[in-house]
Amino acid sequence: MAQTLIEKIAQRFAVDLESGHEVHSGDYLTIRPAHVMTHDNTGAVIPKFKKIGAQKMANPRQPVFALDHNVQDKSEKNLQKYAKIEAFAREMGVDFYPAGRGIGHQIMCEEGYAWPGTMVVASDSHSNMYGGLGCLGTPIVRTDAAAIWATGVTWWQVPPVAKVELTGKLRPGVTGKDLIIALCGYFNHDEVLNHAIEFVGEGVASLSVDQRLTIANMTTEWGALAGVFPIDERTLQWLRDRIAFVKKRGPAGVPSDADGNGQHPRLNEQRLAELEAQLDSLQADPDAFYARELVIDLDSIQPYVAGPDTVKVMAPVSSLRKRNVKIDKAYLVSCVNSRLEDIAAAAEVVRGKKVAPHVKFYIAAASSEVQAAAEEKGYWQTLLDAGAIPLPPGCGPCIGLGEGLLEDGEVGISATNRNFKGRMGSPNAKAYLASPAVVAASAIAGKIDYPSDWAEVPIHGKMKVNPRPETTAATVKILADFPARISGELIFCPQDNLNTDGIYPGKYTYIDDFTPEQQAQVAMENYDPEFQQLVKEGDLLVGGFNFGTGSSREQAATALKYRGIQLVIAGSFSETYKRNALNNGFLVLEVPELVKKLKKRFGTEKLTVRTGIVAHIDFARSLIEADGETYPISPVGVAAQELIVAGGLENWVKHQLS
Repeated sequence: MAQTLIEKIAQRFAVDLESGHEVHSGDYLTIRPAHVMTHDNTGAVIPKFKKIGAQKMANPRQPVFALDHNVQDKSEKNLQKYAKIEAFAREMGVDFYPAGRGIGHQIMCEEGYAWPGTMVVASDSHSNMYGGLGCLGTPIVRTDAAAIWATGVTWWQVPPVAKVELTGKLRPGVTGKDLIIALCGYFNHDEVLNHAIEFVGEGVASLSVDQRLTIANMTTEWGALAGVFPIDERTLQWLRDRIAFVKKRGPAGVPSDADGNGQHPRLNEQRLAELEAQLDSLQADPDAFYARELVIDLDSIQPYVAGPDTVKVMAPVSSLRKRNVKIDKAYLVSCVNSRLEDIAAAAEVVRGKKVAPHVKFYIAAASSEVQAAAEEKGYWQTLLDAGAIPLPPGCGPCIGLGEGLLEDGEVGISATNRNFKGRMGSPNAKAYLASPAVVAASAIAGKIDYPSDWAEVPIHGKMKVNPRPETTAATVKILADFPARISGELIFCPQDNLNTDGIYPGKYTYIDDFTPEQQAQVAMENYDPEFQQLVKEGDLLVGGFNFGTGSSREQAATALKYRGIQLVIAGSFSETYKRNALNNGFLVLEVPELVKKLKKRFGTEKLTVRTGIVAHIDFARSLIEADGETYPISPVGVAAQELIVAGGLENWVKHQLS
């Protein structure tokens, strides 16, 4: 069977596959990513690493630590935290980048960790950004990071893959940020939720690597788990330029660069030549299956603004100009849009002008190298002359930290990637997103503006959903301690988007001594007070679509496990919920057709229904039999079985270490 690019890269970084196993969407894999990046949250991963009994890194060259989130905090407490992380990096021999070097994702690209055709993970949702370089970047949770430090591996389920075809070419003055805002606002009904995206088409060639990084970064906000561009001549030229730069610059001053040979360990001609020789194998097969195919015409894109407070609502700048939306703050910061190309565009807009008296315009480069380049070319000084307020290279106001946060009643326009209510400061403020040029123009005008006349043309886009082709499922190998078959009555909770607060109330989240029995007693308390009286041990819980959305609290999975639920079936899951469940030895299965049938039969009025239907799950044949019908499930491979048998990822790691 043909493979997508995502599937091919996953195949390359999977370990312990059965002989002849071809990787496809739905497969549970044990993966050994090329690198794993943690930032300020390294401080939270360290105790997890020690708790599982690890004493050294499985491969010190695999992890990367980069301090970037709270870099403006000079308090003794934060400085001590940073010092402990640096000391731990030195003890373990791990590559470490201190506060001020830049945002971790930018460093991963600048220093060659995010290499085309490889798989790189990070305990941060914007690791999707690496896809701009043809690298499969995807987020993990902190427990995964600890597991990778200790063993070099973790698990991953290959998501469904969507293809986004870019036709035409962006018009002058339109940017990659406008394109991703358009994608988020036009396809705004979760079309790519929990998918991996491959960008293809004639329009790709016209996009610079900086623009691709922006687009890939914000596939996170679009709901995707990865957004990968093809590896083409633009990618290769970007690498050639970067290799030339680091050769002139010299070693970066991290452990892996201290070998004294004068050659960068990742960015060098030999590695580039090896990549060029592999290009034919790093392309999707012509007949590869895509769950969804989207098309968008770049000629129909114009400068847009997203918001306020959501990326699912957007409007042309020309429309907002007429509304006279006054702003108080403007931001050119973050990992999505603070590279040299972005700073240059903003500088061109403000040249010879002044920021409006009532506006504060904050700027921060994505890295110290970007800032140095912007200073050398005069862009940085142009922005300062206009009245911009500089911040250190790092995350800052994008994550609601440091100087310049939005206050009650204020309106901000930002070149960041998220404008969720309260993220950049007060929940009583309003936040819009736009390109660097639009942000700069708005800072000058004192309102949302971009001095150019754009005809408001409709976006030309379309999408089709492809039915999965019929295949003969191979028999799954079943481990000795894993059940080949289970049965249980279906208890149906039909609500879509059932969030983690409904499953496990937030008021219990930080009670550290809350026992498994107590967790079990409050499961689904906020969703349905009658759930506890209706549910029985051994039931199979069936939820709706996007089950477990919301916060990342792992107790939303463990509470159901402790209550005696064998597993959860849903139309789809929040990816974070899915990871937390399996990391705690609790299996979840996506069976959308079964959910649709139960909704049709039982409706959605009752919060909890005992269906009287006994389902039989055959893991060897990857099938569920229920009410006289059979439904396919994704194969629960050895990687997932091992986690269930061990009781979760931490126990699995302890077993590996012993």
